Amino acid sequence: MTHFQLYIDGEFCDASDGGTLESINPADNTAWATSAAATEADVDRAVRAAHHAMYEGEWSKLTATQRGAYLHKLADAVAEAAPRLGEIETKDSGKLAAETRMQSAYVADYYRYFAGMADKIHGRTLPIDKPDMHVFTTPEPIGVVGAIVPWNAEMFLTATKVGPALAAGCAVVIKASEHAPGPLLEFAKVVHEVGFPPGVINLITGFGEPAGRALTSHPLVARVAFTGGLDAARHVVRNTAENFAHVSLELGGKSPILVFEDADLEGAVNGAIAGNFGATGQSCVAGTRVFVQRSIHDEFLAKLVERAEAIRIGDPLDDDTQIGPLATVGQRENIERVVAESIEQGATLHTGGKRPEGFEHGNYYAPTILGCPDQTITSTRVELFGPVMSLIIFDTEEEAIEMANDTAFGLGSGVFTENLARAHRVSAAIRSGIVWVNTYRAISPISPFGGFGNSGYGREAGIDAVEDYLRTKAVWINTSSVPMANPFVIR
Repeated sequence: MTHFQLYIDGEFCDASDGGTLESINPADNTAWATSAAATEADVDRAVRAAHHAMYEGEWSKLTATQRGAYLHKLADAVAEAAPRLGEIETKDSGKLAAETRMQSAYVADYYRYFAGMADKIHGRTLPIDKPDMHVFTTPEPIGVVGAIVPWNAEMFLTATKVGPALAAGCAVVIKASEHAPGPLLEFAKVVHEVGFPPGVINLITGFGEPAGRALTSHPLVARVAFTGGLDAARHVVRNTAENFAHVSLELGGKSPILVFEDADLEGAVNGAIAGNFGATGQSCVAGTRVFVQRSIHDEFLAKLVERAEAIRIGDPLDDDTQIGPLATVGQRENIERVVAESIEQGATLHTGGKRPEGFEHGNYYAPTILGCPDQTITSTRVELFGPVMSLIIFDTEEEAIEMANDTAFGLGSGVFTENLARAHRVSAAIRSGIVWVNTYRAISPISPFGGFGNSGYGREAGIDAVEDYLRTKAVWINTSSVPMANPFVIR
C-alpha cells in the first residue's frame, strides 16, 4: 500500500507519534494508501520552520525577483508532474483523471502569474501635510500562512494560496484534507525537487483535532487561508481569536443560473450541465439552482434531460468517463436523503435520483434533475456537493433576480441572455463574487475568485490575492536640518 509522509522544514517524515490515516478509493471503496497524521507537535515544528525561513533563513534574504524565479521553477515542475499528480488525485478523491491531469497542468499558469507579480509589489510616496517630512510606504509579507485545502480541486486551491503567499514573501504550512491527502503530499516531492529553501513550503495532513486547531490557533501564524465548509470555518474563526491571524474564507455556495427566453438554448443547456454535473457536481461554484423563464421551460427541460441521461458514468481513470464517484460514502447518503425529502416536499424527479446500475461498490450517484415549485424545497437551500440540479420557473426579470438573491451564499452565478442591456442589469443586481454571462465555471489566475455572505471573504486570484498576503509599513523621515522640537513646548 502506498504511504505518504509529511514534509516539514525541507524533510520528509512520519508523524511524531507514528499515527496514520487511511485513504479510500471512492470508485470501489477499497483502501489504497496511508498518510502520516500530524500531531500538535508536528504542526508546531512546521510553523516554526516556516517562521525561521521567513525571518532568518535563506528565503528572507532573497530579492523579490529571486522569489519569482522559484515560482517559475515550481510552475515548470508542476506541469511536468501533472500526469502523476492527477492520477493520485483521481485514486484518492474519485475525480475524473482527464480533469485532474488537466487541472494540475493548468495550475502551472497560476504559479507563473504570481511569479511575475513577485517583483511588481511596491509602495508609495505620500504627499504628507507636514513640512520637512518624507513619508513612504513599504509592503511587507504578512507572516507565516496556514493554508487549509479541501479534497476537491486540491492542486488548484493550493496554487491560489501558495502562489500569492510566496510572491508576497511569506512562508506556508499547507494542511491537506484527511479525506484525500495523497496529491498534496505527492506535491511535496515536486516542491523538494525544485529546491525551495527549507521551511518555505511545508505540507502536512491530519484531522481537524488536533492538526487543524493547532495550525489555525498557533501564535506564529499570521494569516489563515481556508477553503471548506461552514461548520469548519466557524471553528477556524474561533481559533484565530487566539492569535488574531488575518483570515480568508472560501465556503462554497448555492449558485444560481438564470436562463432567459432570449438565450441561446444550446449554450444555456451546456452551461447548466457544466455547472451541475462537471466534476460530478463536487464544485464550490456549482450552479445548482437553475432558473428558467416559463416560455422556454419545457424545451429547455427536454434538452437538459436528454443531455443528462447521455452522460457516461464510469471508472474515473477511464478518459471516456464523464461522471465518476462521489468522494465519500457520507456524501452519497446525504444526497439520497435530501433528494427523497425534496420529492416528499413537492419536487418532481425528472431524471436520476438513484445509484446507477452496475456501480454498487463505489460512491456513484446518477445525474439528477428536480423540478422545484419554489425555494422552500430542501434541495434548493442545501449545498449537496454532488450531481443534483434544482430547476425553478420564473416569469419576469425582477422575479428571477429576487429568487437568485434568496440565499445566504454568494459565490458564483450565471446569466444566459442575448440581450446586452439585460446582461449588464442582471449581473449588477446579483449578489455574488463571480458572474458568468453566457458561460460557466471559467477561471483564470488573472481574475479574482471569492464570494459574498456565507460564501466567505477574501480573494484567491488576481492582484487582490497578493495584497491579502501583505501588510503596509509607513516610514517617516524628517528631512529638516533643525533638531526635533521639544514636545512639551507648544507653539
